[in-house]
Amino acid sequence: MNDAAFYNEFYIGLAIAGLIVVIAATLLILVWLQARRILKLAAAAINIVVKIKENTLIIWGLQDTNNKAVDILSEADTILDSAGKVAQALHETEKK
Repeated sequence: MNDAAFYNEFYIGLAIAGLIVVIAATLLILVWLQARRILKLAAAAINIVVKIKENTLIIWGLQDTNNKAVDILSEADTILDSAGKVAQALHETEKK
């Protein structure tokens, strides 16, 4: 192998190695840019999730309200039953 062929193969190998480095660097830069984009979108999503959480807290309060309404209904039924018994007792005493 003469010097010209050796240098020719050397430069071809160097060009291939350089091309591989450029491709790898390009891919790394693209990955880095996508990671920054994902971070930006994740930060926006976190803000939206916080707002959703704040807006849905009232739903849990509604559950408490429903529980209190059930308790009130139960007590109202008890009062109605008791009032019916009192009315029945008064009716029976008026008959006598």
